[in-house]
Amino acid sequence: MSIPLIATAFIIMLGLMLLSIPVAVAILFVGVIGGYLMHGFPLVDMMGGVVWSSLNSPSMLAIPLFMLLGELLLRGGIADRMYAALSVWFNRLPGGLLHTNIATCTLFSATSGSSVATAATVGTISLPALQKYRYPVRPSLGSLAAGGTLGILIPPSINLLVYGQLANTSVSQLFAAGLIPGLTLALLFSVYLFIFHGKAGNASLVEVNLPLREKLALSRHLVPPFVIFGVVMGSIYGGIATPTESAAIGVMIALAFIVGGGKLSLDLLIHCSLHAAKTTGMVIIVLMCALLLNVTLSMLGVTQALTQWVASFGLTQVGLLLVLLLFYVVLGTFMDAMSMLVLTVPITVPMVMAVGVDPIWFGIFIVLMCEIALITPPVGMNLFVVQGVRKDGGSFNDVIWGSLPFVVIMALFTLAIMVWPQIVMWLPDLLAGR
Repeated sequence: MSIPLIATAFIIMLGLMLLSIPVAVAILFVGVIGGYLMHGFPLVDMMGGVVWSSLNSPSMLAIPLFMLLGELLLRGGIADRMYAALSVWFNRLPGGLLHTNIATCTLFSATSGSSVATAATVGTISLPALQKYRYPVRPSLGSLAAGGTLGILIPPSINLLVYGQLANTSVSQLFAAGLIPGLTLALLFSVYLFIFHGKAGNASLVEVNLPLREKLALSRHLVPPFVIFGVVMGSIYGGIATPTESAAIGVMIALAFIVGGGKLSLDLLIHCSLHAAKTTGMVIIVLMCALLLNVTLSMLGVTQALTQWVASFGLTQVGLLLVLLLFYVVLGTFMDAMSMLVLTVPITVPMVMAVGVDPIWFGIFIVLMCEIALITPPVGMNLFVVQGVRKDGGSFNDVIWGSLPFVVIMALFTLAIMVWPQIVMWLPDLLAGR
């Protein structure tokens, strides 16, 4: 399999996407047509069995369950009360409610697994208060868009689940690897807001400065997300449950909290189930098409050809990763995060493993690239989500410029984990006894 032919197929796929052809259709076209042209109908005939064996797996059930968990937290009123509880503690910091945005996104990410859901939920809750207390528009919107990206890094993460399926790596190890980078990134976001926007929100200090007893009373609303995260992750690493089983446990606990809050209704269950099903359907269709493409890549020896081609340049680990960093930043400007993930993982994972990069570490690297893609124009999904929930009719440029400093922080943090890979690998190594 020649490198020019591989490059041509990849360019055709990107071209189809730029023509507004659905991502799944573009991947399917190149995978199936390419396989048929090279090996005929027998290769196409075997694709169905390969896809069925991959998707007919208990681990795949974790995706709709985590989607449903996020919907329940949003529609059940848990997220609203979470923001109110965090705001009374973070409001006194220089930067005020901007830190509450990051803290709420971090905590919501630890239970939802979706960046778009995180940005939409926290944005809807927080923007009225931010406007009321005259917070500057750009850092307000930027903190929401960037904070929302933590949803695909802090476990449980839908993108890490998909990566684990495509790269054939341990989902529990990936979840462990994402925890410290996710929390560190949230801390770096707050440090930036502390330094550069410390004077924001002074008008809110008097009104929201509550006595300690009232703050402690409001803090009871933080119990549900902490309990759900603790049980979900604790059951996985305690060896009690698989990721799928822990997701089901999380859904049941969320339902119990909703019942306790008097919010449970048939309409709520139907609404949450439909939204979770729609989002899951989108993810599964793209994943299925990526698996079909994988069959063609494997049978045509594409990964071996690319590995040999990369080896011919004599690149070190750091050199290859820097090239991939630039590649992903450019690719993320015109492709959404999930599409970028499923399109490139089958090609890039064998390449990096050939130079000794751990696939668990690379999973966090590629999810960081997906995070950057979520807040870089023109197709950054979180930018559109945050712009969509604002009610002041302001310019889309506000969201773009407000998010730009966070893109720089993410890129620098990615360089940091290249220099110190133990930022990512310490916790999974510890849990694995290595």
